[in-house]
Amino acid sequence: MLSIISPAKTLDFETPATTETFTQPDYLDSSQQLTEILRDYSPAQIAELMGVSDRIAGLNAARFAEWQPPFTPDNAKQAAQAFQGDVYVGLEADTFDEDDNAFAQQHLRILSGLYGLLRPLDLIQPYRLEMGTRLRNPAGKDLYAFWQDTLTAELDESVAASGSPVLVNLASNEYFKAIAARKLKADVVTPVFRDLKNGQYKIISFYAKKARGLMASWMIRQRLDDREGLKDFNVAGYRFNTAQSEGNTLVFTRDTPA
Repeated sequence: MLSIISPAKTLDFETPATTETFTQPDYLDSSQQLTEILRDYSPAQIAELMGVSDRIAGLNAARFAEWQPPFTPDNAKQAAQAFQGDVYVGLEADTFDEDDNAFAQQHLRILSGLYGLLRPLDLIQPYRLEMGTRLRNPAGKDLYAFWQDTLTAELDESVAASGSPVLVNLASNEYFKAIAARKLKADVVTPVFRDLKNGQYKIISFYAKKARGLMASWMIRQRLDDREGLKDFNVAGYRFNTAQSEGNTLVFTRDTPA
């Protein structure tokens, strides 16, 4: 069973990684192609393209200019520990032991606008390039056109290699759209996390993002490889809600944030 999560805008390249084990991303040639396109953009053009401030645009123009393989622990960091943000607060990859890391390498993938598909221990250099960015490229008008065929084929292969036909979708809608879901051979299961607010269970973005990371981490620590086992998720107050779940959408609810 394979799970997928989204990357994060916030990065940490200052804190040392807690593991010396690393791998190289599989699609660095494609990443290089995108980087070379973006090097032709001025900071002002990057600001307009990404909808970011002049400061962030300038920072990322410098990042694209400096981006250069080969990646080593001196100029890059393992993806699951480099990314920060709500999902990664829940994931807590810096607390994994080597057995956890080995299992995660086989059973967790991170979608990325620049790197396509990452394993947790793949080294990355700093960047910002969201999957929804309308960056024209040889494949089409945006990154969905650039990555979709590659991601769809690679995920099917990775799901098959995981030993189970199930793909657990813990990614955001923006990133999951990069996959041609109808072409997947895998059986896609989507967990949904809802919190009680004003008498109703609702998706609250901050909590839902963290819960996706919590589930990904729980699956790794439990060595979970069984679809039915997902219903046993019982972390931070979330419980499987049979009444609200339907088909491949598994709903988890909680009454009070933990």
